[in-house]
Amino acid sequence: MRAITVRDRAAGAGGLTLTDLPYPHAAENDVIVRVHAAGFTPGELDWPATWTDRAGRDRTPSVPGHELSGVVADLGYGTTGLTVGQRVFGLTDWARNGSLAEYTAVEARNLAPLPADIDHTVAAALPISGLTAWQGLFDHGHLTTGQTVLIHGAAGGVGSLAVQLAREAGARVIGTGRAGDRDVTLNLGAHTFLDLDADELRHAGEVDLVLDVIGGDILARSTELVRPGGTVVTIAAPPTVQPRGGRAVFFVVEPDRVRLADLAQRVRTRRLKPIVGAVRPLSEAISAFTCGRRTPGKTIIQAAGEQDGVCQTNGVSAHLVDGWPRTGT
Repeated sequence: MRAITVRDRAAGAGGLTLTDLPYPHAAENDVIVRVHAAGFTPGELDWPATWTDRAGRDRTPSVPGHELSGVVADLGYGTTGLTVGQRVFGLTDWARNGSLAEYTAVEARNLAPLPADIDHTVAAALPISGLTAWQGLFDHGHLTTGQTVLIHGAAGGVGSLAVQLAREAGARVIGTGRAGDRDVTLNLGAHTFLDLDADELRHAGEVDLVLDVIGGDILARSTELVRPGGTVVTIAAPPTVQPRGGRAVFFVVEPDRVRLADLAQRVRTRRLKPIVGAVRPLSEAISAFTCGRRTPGKTIIQAAGEQDGVCQTNGVSAHLVDGWPRTGT
């Protein structure tokens, strides 16, 4: 099978190659998924688990990418709850080969059934971003109706879903980003947008919760806005400053089959619309991984199977399923 692999940690994204790998082995309670669409996080080449297994042993060549949507091709010994031919989506393990491949092995518990009316390209944009948004807002941030939440990176993969989930929960939503993100953020349901390049962050006023994906100075300054009893939740790095009279939480997203199923139901009923930015074939995954140009939403790689869209190349917009948010240049 074809896969994107990395071998040299020092080379970073420059060491990505498209190569042939053996068909994966399904361990106990695993399934082999034929990957139709996959998502990735550019920063994952800095994660220790990309390079070593849980015992600290080198595991290169490793396959990056940890979000996928596809069809079950094989079942490992003892696997229950899923069947061959079933459509699924979810997360691959951090310390195992990932989703930028035509086939990959995944623990069955990390996958949820994918309804037939959700496109694989849309589903692949959900696992990390959707679970991160939910866990950040509600499991760690304890957001409730009537509270105010400041969401950084509001047009990105995590932020765009967080804006929609927070708005549906009855919160007042302030989104931040660059100037070009304003319309996308407001159309998703944010009440207010702040341009991080032109607007003063203090104009957000007091908030009950900050959901941060940026870190650094933005995170430090946001902490000053949290009212007593409020919370800062970040996925960027452990916070060094605590809000006065409040909490600061750093977390790494965790698999959750039940929540994935809930997110899929929200997509089916149009209560949640993932933004898919660029869609490219596996052969162009390396250029997508190393691209420094910002686009709203999630970049998706089509590895095999259904081709529901037109891949974005050379700045041409991806055209996906009718009714979904679309981004262009």
